[in-house]
Amino acid sequence: MDQIGVKMVEIVSSHLGNLELQTEARPFLNELRAELGCPYCGQAYGVVKQILKELGNKLAFVFRNYPLQQLHLYALHAAIAAEAANLQRKFWEMHDIIFENQRHLDDASLLKYAKEIDLNITQFEKDFSSKATIEKVEEDINSGNKAKVQGTPSFFVNGKFFDGDWGDSEFLEYLESFL
Repeated sequence: MDQIGVKMVEIVSSHLGNLELQTEARPFLNELRAELGCPYCGQAYGVVKQILKELGNKLAFVFRNYPLQQLHLYALHAAIAAEAANLQRKFWEMHDIIFENQRHLDDASLLKYAKEIDLNITQFEKDFSSKATIEKVEEDINSGNKAKVQGTPSFFVNGKFFDGDWGDSEFLEYLESFL
């Protein structure tokens, strides 16, 4: 649960869709391929927060990393930091603090954020450099490539790419059509 009481789920599998979410008859919003350092994803972060506030538990939200390293120097490390925080059950806290501080994503800042959200710093540093954490981010990237993601952010609902304007009421209306 985040601050606004919305159930958020992280799916570890590398394929689209999730039977558990589908059987609960909730639209499956997936900020499928977002990059924590991308300014457009930063705008989408605000949109998603508002949508989650409006739709509450009627909507499941899944985030997957798709760092564009060639465009944003610290994208990969930000993704790894979020996944390292996830191992201490603080993915969403790290996700939020990174999006809210996108201009400061160097390693020293990521460590500072880990301290701010009360992570075990020794464990965070170990997980940040672990092969398993790096492979989790690589898995997200590979599954995004398989889904033919062209850029970030990319939204998928029930496994289908949303090709409309996510920045206006069109996206909310589209999601509500599943309810």
